[in-house]
Amino acid sequence: MTKDELREKANDLPLSPGVYLMMDKTGKVIYVGKAKKLKNRVSQYFQDSASHTAKTRQMVSQVDHFDTIFVSSEFEALVLENSLIKRHMPRYNILLKDDKGYPFVRLSRESYPRFTMVNKYANDGARYFGPFGGRFETRQALDAVCTALRLPTCTRKFPRDIGAERPCLNFHMGRCDGFCRPEMTAEEYRRRVEQAVQLLEGRGKQLLRDMSAEMEAEAEALRFEQAAALRDRINAIGALGKKQTVIAGLCADTDIWGLYRGSGKCCYAVLHMEEGNLAGRETELFSAPMEENEEEMLSALTAQYYLPRAILPHEILLPFAAEGYCENLSDALTRRAGRRVWVHVPQRGEKAELRAMAQRNAQEEAERATTAEERTAHTLTLLGKMMDLPAPPRRMESFDISNTGKSDIVASMVVYSGTRPLKSAYRRFRIKGLEGHPDDYASMQEVLRRRLQRAADGDEKFLPLPDVFLIDGGVTHACAVLTVTREFGVQVPIFGMVKDDRHRTRALVAPDGREIGIVANQAVFSLIGQIQEETHRFAITYHHESHGKSTMRSALDGIPGLGPKRREALRKALGSVRAVREAEVETLAAIVPRPAAEAVYRHFHGDCT
Repeated sequence: MTKDELREKANDLPLSPGVYLMMDKTGKVIYVGKAKKLKNRVSQYFQDSASHTAKTRQMVSQVDHFDTIFVSSEFEALVLENSLIKRHMPRYNILLKDDKGYPFVRLSRESYPRFTMVNKYANDGARYFGPFGGRFETRQALDAVCTALRLPTCTRKFPRDIGAERPCLNFHMGRCDGFCRPEMTAEEYRRRVEQAVQLLEGRGKQLLRDMSAEMEAEAEALRFEQAAALRDRINAIGALGKKQTVIAGLCADTDIWGLYRGSGKCCYAVLHMEEGNLAGRETELFSAPMEENEEEMLSALTAQYYLPRAILPHEILLPFAAEGYCENLSDALTRRAGRRVWVHVPQRGEKAELRAMAQRNAQEEAERATTAEERTAHTLTLLGKMMDLPAPPRRMESFDISNTGKSDIVASMVVYSGTRPLKSAYRRFRIKGLEGHPDDYASMQEVLRRRLQRAADGDEKFLPLPDVFLIDGGVTHACAVLTVTREFGVQVPIFGMVKDDRHRTRALVAPDGREIGIVANQAVFSLIGQIQEETHRFAITYHHESHGKSTMRSALDGIPGLGPKRREALRKALGSVRAVREAEVETLAAIVPRPAAEAVYRHFHGDCT
């Protein structure tokens, strides 16, 4: 379908909630989204693309046709969207897991039921728990539950192998109560299995209360051996939440989310809290498609994380959320759990502090896993997209002017290769055509004209041309430089670096007045700020040197026997006019010939005899 046909089809959609599926020419689903009003949402994709993000433009360019599914509420749209994302794994959606999915724990239907770990839910009459996190963690958690309740994990089959041979090593190590022995009953086995089910269903607190009451009853009946066995199992169960992240998640009454988008990698962190105490932490690294904003990322992640789960916490704290999302997710999870699940963004107090702690966990994990090369590539790619460059900028040149009133007007050229300064390519300029007449715009034009002329003459010190020119100043400075580049037929993009009230670079501005805010992205903000500070430092350093030379030259003018070379020798040795004035004849004579030293001394002090 053409873009006009897609637009016409979208405009015919009703103003009702639903889910839409974008497909390419092969029929593959490349994006799944939900909308409160399908017509408004879908038609936006096929309007003017100027307001679209790069991700949206890229996705829309591959759309050949789309399909929609109408539902009766936003809640149904949220659930259906999550289901379709899991089924189709669209490349332009944020995907929490790969196509292996989440592992489940399966409990078979037998006289002696056994727990196993499986990849998918099946309608075979067995009981399923989950889905849980990674396979390794789930296996650890299942083993821990069986060990705490001393259930068998060996390969023996019951009742076939009961009494067939001696108990295995697990019995002698105290990890199993030896249900292969004839004296252990099927009723006790099933009782233990139901206790394990309580743990896997997140009812660990009730189980501990029941077992504690049973232990006290056994003690009162003077059956101390049975009471001690119950005590050991209670202690083992109580320790599960502290040892296993999966079990901690089941036992948690509050989940606190943190989300961090780093340079190259993104990470979410979930802190599981039980009765105000940290029971476990879960983190996962993932890649977000292009410049997906953080609210969209969090919405996709939390829906995919919770909607498939049978066990849900009572409260979920998010770091931020799109308008109305907390209510929609809360309603969806409340229906899933059969009780109220609160989802909200804490603003102050202890819960806000917990939210900040989860954010720090996500940030530290993402930064730890991101290499310097990934940070550099991510920052330059993002900067290139913000500037609408065809590729990430590899060489950037920045210019600044420095002067004191009407004298000593100088300029600096700083070069960055990627995100690092290339100091061997730095250049300094003394403004020649404006002595005594300061004009920042004319000065900048002179510097760029001389720089481009040297490149046109084949001077290797000024080659190659950069991917972008960065000018200290606003739109007027950028326009002044544009005039010069047009003279030379050069097509290098130009951006002024605009400062805020605190003298920090807050934005880039093109000659046409288009302003690019950079404060919201820390990596780009830091890089551009570093470039501007380095350019300013280099200009000021050169200006101070130049001004010092000028001051020395004017103070020593007219002294007999003191030409330019001897003045320069005094400047290098003593550094300032004041030091020359205060120097004794012997000190001066060690630098220049004695007649000249005496002449300098007489110039400042009169007769030196």
